[in-house]
Amino acid sequence: MAKDFPYRTYFTHQVHVLISKIYGRTKLNDSVLERAIHFFDAQECSDKNNKSMVENSALQDSDKTARTEHLLGICHEIIDLIEGESFEETNRKSAQLLGTIQLISPTEGNKVAINNEQCKALYKAVLSLRLLDRLLLDNKISDANMTRILAEYPETTYKNFSLDARKRFNDQVKVPLIMAAILQDIGNYHGQAQAILVGEDKQQNIHRTLEPEQRKKLLQLSYKHTLNYFTDGLGGGSYVGNSRKEREQWVIDEREKHHFIKRLLKGNAKPKQSIGNLLKVPQIYTSIIMSTKENYNYKLLPKVYQVLNKNAELGVCSQRAVDALYQITGMFPQGYGVIYIPEDEIGRWVNSYEYAIVNRLYPLRPEQPLCRVATRKLTFIGYGRNMAVKKQNNLYFPEIAQKIARLSKERLNKILELLVSNYNERKKLDLLPRCWHGNEFFSIKENQKLWNREEESVTGFYRGSIK
Repeated sequence: MAKDFPYRTYFTHQVHVLISKIYGRTKLNDSVLERAIHFFDAQECSDKNNKSMVENSALQDSDKTARTEHLLGICHEIIDLIEGESFEETNRKSAQLLGTIQLISPTEGNKVAINNEQCKALYKAVLSLRLLDRLLLDNKISDANMTRILAEYPETTYKNFSLDARKRFNDQVKVPLIMAAILQDIGNYHGQAQAILVGEDKQQNIHRTLEPEQRKKLLQLSYKHTLNYFTDGLGGGSYVGNSRKEREQWVIDEREKHHFIKRLLKGNAKPKQSIGNLLKVPQIYTSIIMSTKENYNYKLLPKVYQVLNKNAELGVCSQRAVDALYQITGMFPQGYGVIYIPEDEIGRWVNSYEYAIVNRLYPLRPEQPLCRVATRKLTFIGYGRNMAVKKQNNLYFPEIAQKIARLSKERLNKILELLVSNYNERKKLDLLPRCWHGNEFFSIKENQKLWNREEESVTGFYRGSIK
């Protein structure tokens, strides 16, 4: 799973635990993924032995309830981690979770694909919630379940929900959306889908690029078995209470949630302009940022919207939903290492560059990421200020990098010597890098507070300084 740092803030620890609970491989064999695999294996075994799944129905119902309650508990944990008392606080907390996932994940080496596979579901679920917010605020999405809940609170707006309205909406809309996001690719772990991914002999590279026919078949099997798991592997709860009226409402709510999740999962296959885009667009985005492909390249992550816009152009997803997500995330993903050229008091470039990390959503301009400064005068600091990195100062853009290339190789080598930990690592880097990998910086507990309020900040040091 994601790299486990020996020293972590409580929040970083919570993210590690959540990733493990969802798609982890655990000692207790009880993650969401492991429970689904157990269900698939039992189902296949039953089919081979020509035994009816009705046998031992009481035990099966108990297993269904346990799987559902476990998944619901995780959904509420996610909401607790990323939802705040205001729209702004919710976005800050969501950025913190997304950025933490990126910064605890390896960006080089042979563990990238394995790690990203485990992180994708949580990452995607957070994006789906924030995309839902944006589309609702812009009145660009409608669904019977959402309309019904919103109509119950005509006196308030979505952005300024009362406590009761927010809880009701979370239970009926956001929790089901998270469930759908987590379950969306669970069918890939059915034996029939795995036979395509790893081959009948189980010797194929699971992260290889599939042939078109293989990919088509995999998508069909994944969709089929995902719906099967949702329908047959999960069960409904039971009403607790003595009120007949409340029980009747509970039955209605449970039925609507079930239908809502099915519409999400089915709509994801062919979203067009439907609510399926709440899953499809974050799925495509996450497949790039948390890629499991062998050609993963950290430097190219900001090109994610080239892929999304192409998919929208081909009718794979809604351009409206793509544009909404672009407004939320901007061009640069959370936790991405940006390198920029500072300016002096009168706006002139200095003969150096500095490091920053993307740490907030909703940049005013998509190409100008909102960041937390990680170095000052080529010294790593634990608590920097927040800033928007202007495009004309960002070395990610080739035209900007060309302008600073006028610096001597001696000067550029000196900068690298101070910012990179060892010579062998420096040899692999471009003399003028376009981005930087913040994992080592973030592995230090004091540097895991990129989302604290600036007025609480104090200066801390990491490595090196230049006179």
